[in-house]
Amino acid sequence: MTLVLKSGYSFDSDASTYIDAVETADGEALETGVRVAINDFVLGCKQDEIWDAIKASCILAGARTLNGALVPLVGTAPTNYNFVSGDYNRETGLVGDGSTKYLDSNRSNNADPQNNRHVASYVGQIPLSPGSGFLISSGSYITPGSTYIFKGSADFNYTSAKIAGGAEIGPQAGGPSALGLYGVSRSSSSSATFTFNKSSVDYVSTSQTPSSSTIRLFSDGTALFSNARLAFYSIGESLDLALLDTRVSNLITAIGGAI
Repeated sequence: MTLVLKSGYSFDSDASTYIDAVETADGEALETGVRVAINDFVLGCKQDEIWDAIKASCILAGARTLNGALVPLVGTAPTNYNFVSGDYNRETGLVGDGSTKYLDSNRSNNADPQNNRHVASYVGQIPLSPGSGFLISSGSYITPGSTYIFKGSADFNYTSAKIAGGAEIGPQAGGPSALGLYGVSRSSSSSATFTFNKSSVDYVSTSQTPSSSTIRLFSDGTALFSNARLAFYSIGESLDLALLDTRVSNLITAIGGAI
């Protein structure tokens, strides 16, 4: 259906479809402010011409329940491994445990073109000791053609990424205050862009044939798990990460203000 506020504010059809699905999963309507935040995000991404590049995504915030949070904004719903309702916070997202909990996005790392791809996740809480590891990943550091964003170490100052293999992007300093969007995007065979802490850096990184593993959140799929808290993720074709960063940051802020 098409949602309309009394002021005449109209909702985008994609936003309406998503909101309807979340409310069905929740068994209860969302606050008007949360609905508007979601709609503004979708409209903003379309205005920025980055919406079509997003092929798999969840807003892991805003919904009233964990089931609602796992409704896909775009693409296939993720498979939940071991998360429970107590792990979910409507304002800051879903928190891992650093050992057993992760989401499988059910989107393969080779679903997008080798030199036309991105992954991104919004960090609402930096990894806490003793857990640290992958925010989003198709495999370990040594897997040929892997894609990942890693955050954390013993002193929490290590941040790195790969996208369709190639050289590791980073490491970059990024302390416990570095919340927000972490993203990596590739639009050529020879370089990639890494964004976090409101800044972007282009790196020389020759691509490799992408591995066929599915992309996971909170884990590399083997031994390294994260206990960060994530409020959003996106997987798909190359896009302007700075624009996505602004849109997602505004979304999470608006959701927090509406709840």
